[in-house]
Amino acid sequence: MTIKIWSDYACPFCYIGEKRLEKALLQLDGEFKIEFKSFELDPTASEKVTSSTVERFAKKYGMSIDDAAQRIEQISTMGRREGIGFKYISTRYTNTFDSLRLTKFAQEKGHDEIIAKLFDAYFTKNLELADHEVLKKIAAECGLDENEVAEVLNSDRYAEEVRKDEYEAAVNGIHGVPYFVIADKYALSGAQPADVIKQAIEDAVADEFDEKFSGMTCGADGCKFES
Repeated sequence: MTIKIWSDYACPFCYIGEKRLEKALLQLDGEFKIEFKSFELDPTASEKVTSSTVERFAKKYGMSIDDAAQRIEQISTMGRREGIGFKYISTRYTNTFDSLRLTKFAQEKGHDEIIAKLFDAYFTKNLELADHEVLKKIAAECGLDENEVAEVLNSDRYAEEVRKDEYEAAVNGIHGVPYFVIADKYALSGAQPADVIKQAIEDAVADEFDEKFSGMTCGADGCKFES
């Protein structure tokens, strides 16, 4: 069974959702193919860091700096409960398009582990995902050829594949991530608890899944914290 996940590396709920999916799958028998689908939260984001996370968060949601910091810490706490060394408040926000292109290349080569490494780079190590040197180092850790990686990053290769994912999301009314599509017809939206994800997959396997769950997501207009 294939599980597609629309996601962006700058989305905290996407990282949390990925971890919860992992936990759900550990409790299930069977073979599951995970297909990472690109979804840029902000295609216009700068290649360089232009503000701190708390400043950007406060401005985006009309909060005070203190309230923004508190909300960011709440999200980080959620991540830590999933075993992530979450450091959301000190993330260095940049454009993620090249990291998404690199993911397409890595997956084509059979290196799905790059997904976890890129999430970790952003939320745990607080690295800039628009920095090609950062991306090349992560790719090397996955065993990818250094010259091939450099060629990909210095070109527009896999741009079409990223745009295709985003077009598919738009056509299917996907406006927030993470967004899971199970067996090409069953939808699961947001960073749901692992037991909810597990139940959704079990229902999909039984071909009885006829309901869309809704949870915490991030979209172009911001993150939805409650549902």
